[in-house]
Amino acid sequence: MAKSFHLEIISADRIFYQGECEHLVITAIDGLIGIMYGHEPLVTSLPTGELKYMTDGKWHYAAISEGFIQVMPESSIILADSCELPEEIDIKRAEEARQRAEEKLKQKQSIMEYYHTQTALNRAMNRLKVSQKHFK
Repeated sequence: MAKSFHLEIISADRIFYQGECEHLVITAIDGLIGIMYGHEPLVTSLPTGELKYMTDGKWHYAAISEGFIQVMPESSIILADSCELPEEIDIKRAEEARQRAEEKLKQKQSIMEYYHTQTALNRAMNRLKVSQKHFK
């Protein structure tokens, strides 16, 4: 049996997960990283993306929005704006958010408004991708 490490995933509105983890795979700002027990210390930012973590030999998936991860040899902590299981995602709401963002991108906006709209579009697209990929 693989050694496990303590994982905490904390979103702005709740503690998403707190417990032992055998393997964590997450998209960091500079690419996909895999984390297991004994990983070298690391702190990096996280873009909107998918995370997966293994507990008791079973993979669990989630849609995560911007945040940070701190990795230590025996523990990892993820702080994120939001984190949702595929079955928690409201597909209709995510699709409406995607459509609103795409429509807003067609309009003249300031640079700041453009970045906010692009972030909303990325978040909606990620939620749709994770829900369709892992929730049947």
